[in-house]
Amino acid sequence: MIIASNFKTNHNRKSTKEFIEYIDAQNYFSEIRIFPPFTALSSFDLPPNIKVGVQDFYPVQNGSFTGEIGFEQLEEFDVNTVLVGHSERRHILGESQKVIVDKYNYAKQKECEIIYCVGEPKEVREQGIEAVMAYIWEQFDGIDIDYDELIVAYEPVWAIGTGLSASKDDIKEVLEHLRVKVKAPLLYGGSVKVETTQEILSIENCDGVLVGTASWKVENFSKMVEIADNKKEEK
Repeated sequence: MIIASNFKTNHNRKSTKEFIEYIDAQNYFSEIRIFPPFTALSSFDLPPNIKVGVQDFYPVQNGSFTGEIGFEQLEEFDVNTVLVGHSERRHILGESQKVIVDKYNYAKQKECEIIYCVGEPKEVREQGIEAVMAYIWEQFDGIDIDYDELIVAYEPVWAIGTGLSASKDDIKEVLEHLRVKVKAPLLYGGSVKVETTQEILSIENCDGVLVGTASWKVENFSKMVEIADNKKEEK
């Protein structure tokens, strides 16, 4: 199981350090991914199952790109896991599929683990599963789905930061369709809460969760990882 926390624009250097140290001290064995803001990156001494990654990057080693972060800066902190294609990058910040593919290919070139995010807006969801999957498959245009370090996160846009979560049947249906072509681990994200983690992780083809708001308190995130650890023991 993979339990990932996307801090977005939350936490600072001090609180991120405290968060990561707390999680590390619990000796969890599930795969844990934490994505803090760039300003909170540091050289953390962590076990192999805990990785600190980045929410975004510019697809260059270095160069004249004002305000951007390239891999020269990330490599200072041994970053090797990245988010690509998050809906807030697509819909709020206007990233095109071409930009997303450029980032994906550069991260692949750098042999990073990539959590690639896909999902549909509310108006597409209302048209039914065929429209949903047509929309999602377009988000795989130019993406190498056979890349060994790929993880796919299904995040319906209408469920991110809204408090709404897709139903168990909705999640199951999309993950089943994804599994036909995608062999990589599949995560669900979209208003995941501590109370819903157990049910979501029980869904067939679900290999974990990518969590936003509910993971920003370390106690909540810790409970989610504990649920994942217990499920792994059950298997």
